Amino acid sequence: MVSVDGSLFIQIINFLFLLYALNLVLFKPIRKILLERKEKIDSLEKGVQNLSSKAVDKDNAYKEGLKKARAEGLKHKETFVEKASQEEKEILDRINKKAQANLAAIRSQVADETEKARLALEKEVDIFAKAIGEKILGRVC
Repeated sequence: MVSVDGSLFIQIINFLFLLYALNLVLFKPIRKILLERKEKIDSLEKGVQNLSSKAVDKDNAYKEGLKKARAEGLKHKETFVEKASQEEKEILDRINKKAQANLAAIRSQVADETEKARLALEKEVDIFAKAIGEKILGRVC
């Protein structure tokens, strides 16, 4: 049988003192380090979340800006295409007018040359008719 005597109280006091000493020397510093580590990890996680949300916001802003820039670029492109088309029409109109003027001048020149040739041939038609008649009749008139 186990007898309870004064050594039991000494062992209980010894156990409580050892518990207090270990708590003071070992457990409290370890708990303190673990709490500091947890706080540091929590603050780092918050920082990561903040940076992640900022990155998402910046990415969205970048995409929005890119979309606006593309839309604006398309507007500028359409404006340039319209201006180029208008300039092309103006240039073609000028070329057509110049070509019409040149064509009219050439037609006029051809008509003048044709008239001159006709007048020159009318003057010589009598001479040619006489020459043909002599050849056909075989005599000189």
